Amino acid sequence: MFSKILIAEDHESSNFSVQKVLEELRITNVDHVYYCDDAFSYLKKSLEFVPYEVLITDLSFEEDHRKQLIKNGRELIKSCRDLYPELKVIVFSAEHRLGVIDLLFSELNINAFVRKARSDSKELKKAIEAIYNNETYISHDLKLPVKSINTLEFSNYDIILLQLLSDGILQKNIPQILQERDIHPNSLSSVEKRMNAMKLALTAKNNEQLIAYCKDLGII
Repeated sequence: MFSKILIAEDHESSNFSVQKVLEELRITNVDHVYYCDDAFSYLKKSLEFVPYEVLITDLSFEEDHRKQLIKNGRELIKSCRDLYPELKVIVFSAEHRLGVIDLLFSELNINAFVRKARSDSKELKKAIEAIYNNETYISHDLKLPVKSINTLEFSNYDIILLQLLSDGILQKNIPQILQERDIHPNSLSSVEKRMNAMKLALTAKNNEQLIAYCKDLGII
């Protein structure tokens, strides 16, 4: 099992919860910080002696009187990975938009995502065990929707269509707007074909449900 872990979490209750899980796993060499700048500083200093093996971090950190160069978990992960690529990362966050979570894996190459919820202690324990065995992990309640979103790649064109619908533009009027913006394809049949493909991929019954799903996924 891991021997040295760093926790970056600005809420004491969540911080305590993570520490309790690590105690149950008999991981005793644990440091916890409330600011991203401190987390980066701790990691940098650890490289001189014994590096941290895992970073457990939230995504959002509340601003206060203390000015921070690294303002959120995404920036922290990138900074730490640039400095120490071997570091494993678990994101422990209330974030639920699957599009955002998917990007954490694809762009930042995180090792695990645990959603803050009722059973998050059990999920966090499973995540730590999984990444110790060089596996990726995502909270159980998020697995099926993530599989669904991966069946369709959303292009810039798709996002434009979805945003127009979200703004209240009727589907039949979208082609005219696309023509005015010189966006192709801009025929009604092309718009209908793409909308139907997205509804099929996300099992949405209508455009209203499709927009609701895409907002939950963080696509728009």
